[in-house]
Amino acid sequence: MFNVGDLIIYSSLGICRVVNICERTYNGNTRNYYEIQPVEDHNLTIHNPVDNDKVVMLGIINRSEAEEILESFKQPGIHWIVKGHDRTREYTEIVKLGNRKEISKIVNTLMRKKYEADRNGKKFGDPDRRLLLSVQNILFKELAISLDTTFEEIFEKTIRYISVKH
Repeated sequence: MFNVGDLIIYSSLGICRVVNICERTYNGNTRNYYEIQPVEDHNLTIHNPVDNDKVVMLGIINRSEAEEILESFKQPGIHWIVKGHDRTREYTEIVKLGNRKEISKIVNTLMRKKYEADRNGKKFGDPDRRLLLSVQNILFKELAISLDTTFEEIFEKTIRYISVKH
């Protein structure tokens, strides 16, 4: 259970803050709800049942986990699936599970493929680009919070790691 003030990863919205925990009644059913707000949009408030297992809500990783994930960008990521549709489906399923180490492998692989495509003057496919941007945005912001730095610093460091020839 999360507490008021906790930062969490909420589904595809990314980093949110628990601003309240309250009872609400809908259709005669009373339950406890989290009131959460995306850290980048204080005008949006989401009410999610505390016991809702259909939406991914995860606590922010700690510093040592964040350092380990950042260091993992020095190694190759996950296996590349040649068929784009299969790749998008499999990578998206992994992302939905919320395991940051596995998510970072996907970001790592997509960043490497994008870097390679850019270097060779080739196009990086739209489905891959969209997946990379959305997942990278959430992961890097979480790493920045856990490591008390900025998104830009995390991004620059990962670019340095993936651009080094091994």
